[in-house]
Amino acid sequence: MQATRVKTLVDVQKILRAHRKELSEKYCVKRIGVFGSYSRNEQREDSDVDIFVEFERPVRMITFLRLQEYLEELLGVKVDLVTKGALKRRIRERILKEVKYV
Repeated sequence: MQATRVKTLVDVQKILRAHRKELSEKYCVKRIGVFGSYSRNEQREDSDVDIFVEFERPVRMITFLRLQEYLEELLGVKVDLVTKGALKRRIRERILKEVKYV
């Protein structure tokens, strides 16, 4: 069963807050936030949710992919999950300023 598709930044933040403990314990999430169209309230019906994540410690690729899949199930929408290290230098500062942390 898939979750109802999120509509707003507030929807995304509520869901992430409600699952903060599991995100930390199961996926080693230290900080998580939203950037992109949802953070600017410019999302459309077909928008994915851009999520920035910081981990407590280095995680394996399988953990990263499972986290992305878990978030997609929770939010009912495609998730573009990124870490600071994955951000291209030319856009890193803009994105880091835009992130709305949960």
